[in-house]
Amino acid sequence: MDGMSGSNGTDGKGRVDGNGRTDGKSQLHGKSRADGRSRTDAEGEAWQQHWGRPEDALARALEVLRTPRPDLLRQLSAVLDTLVPHAALAQLSGVCTFSPTNSYGPPELTGAIGSLDLSRLAERAAGTTTAGRPWQGEAELAGQSRPVVVTATTPGNGNGAVLVLVRRDAEPLAAGALAVLQQLWDLVVAHSDHRATDAAPTQATASRASANARARAIAEFTGTHSAALTAILAPLRSADLDDATARRTATELAVTALLDLRQGAELDRTLSEQPADAAFARLVRELRPLLRHTQVQLDIAPPTEADRSVPADAAHTARDAVRVAVLLMLEQEKPTRLHVSWQLTADGLLRAVVRGDGLGVLTADALTVHRTADRIAALGGRHGVEAVPGWGTTVTVDLPLALPEPALATDPLDGLQPREREVLDQLARGRRNRDIAAALHISESTVKFHVANILAKLDVSSRGEAAALAHSAGLPRPPVGLHAAS
Repeated sequence: MDGMSGSNGTDGKGRVDGNGRTDGKSQLHGKSRADGRSRTDAEGEAWQQHWGRPEDALARALEVLRTPRPDLLRQLSAVLDTLVPHAALAQLSGVCTFSPTNSYGPPELTGAIGSLDLSRLAERAAGTTTAGRPWQGEAELAGQSRPVVVTATTPGNGNGAVLVLVRRDAEPLAAGALAVLQQLWDLVVAHSDHRATDAAPTQATASRASANARARAIAEFTGTHSAALTAILAPLRSADLDDATARRTATELAVTALLDLRQGAELDRTLSEQPADAAFARLVRELRPLLRHTQVQLDIAPPTEADRSVPADAAHTARDAVRVAVLLMLEQEKPTRLHVSWQLTADGLLRAVVRGDGLGVLTADALTVHRTADRIAALGGRHGVEAVPGWGTTVTVDLPLALPEPALATDPLDGLQPREREVLDQLARGRRNRDIAAALHISESTVKFHVANILAKLDVSSRGEAAALAHSAGLPRPPVGLHAAS
């Protein structure tokens, strides 16, 4: 994050470091008040009124943990405003693959904060403060320098989560407030990690589908970027062009690549179907700059059923696989001729083939570059690399044109979270909300919240119908150890 400056360290004038410590020479730039206290003293007392006692801090944490996922950031912002006054907050989470970047606050501010901004902030914070402690400083966000607090944590599965609070002013925060912020964020992320790990099959499927779409877009742009750089370097390396011609050609290619990337950014936002001939024509346009300043001849064979549509995800993956294969062959195989073809087979496959007459040294795992092999597997496809030394190499990619039908759930309770199953177990025993709350050590309002979710997920209108479904599924069951999370 260029232009970012932190408040870590002291300058002999009583400033605060990134963890809220002072040098004892002043009151943190505090402005004197009529009662003789500094502004920082007053703010310190303010946050301690809400967070000073353990029971108060736990109550605030429970407010956040009990909030349904769609409203989590809104509630977190409301709760944290008494601890760290802020104008907006944003998170970058490895726990949630469905929506890893989220924000809450004024749209004109949050709309200009992207995952790259959050990643750079996390890297800067990690390099300027001790692990496990928040960082406070200045960052360039939404076109201007703003005071921020950055806190990060890593749950048990190793995926990190970063929270950035855009503050209303640059007054340094007390060490106690920063410590409470870190612990609350650790708790929220651990709870979210638990919910993600125990997600119902339908939720896990949706999350995986979203993660695949995101990975596909990233891989597509990575491949396009690699192809653009290779095309730009080709005239600069060519011995057949003079310096002026090489520079002019490289500049034209760079401008064209930038325009293509901008158009592609809009095109790849949605998943749709594409005509087979249009999808293949786009591939050819991407390949030609790679070969423009080489002696390699490109032969193409477009799909014969030109007017047939193919899923955009299959087309994206096929183009990426072909592009990667061509780049690898140019680098390792040294071919004089490449043949690229697409075919829509009778058994419902999009088959992409790249054949080169090079050295025949490409390895079977060559498509692991840019995670291309993973993308092929994620769509239920397969690939093969057949290399014959001295004769050349053939790369074949088969992608299904139709997604497999999702398996039907055999257990009507599959969509319930572990805590909801516990509540349903108690409900099946005929117990009232008050008794369920006592048995599970949660509040009665939390029981009502879980019961409402259970009725909606089971598509029933009464507790009796839910109990009947529970009995048919084998509930109630013998008592077991209770979960700690609510």
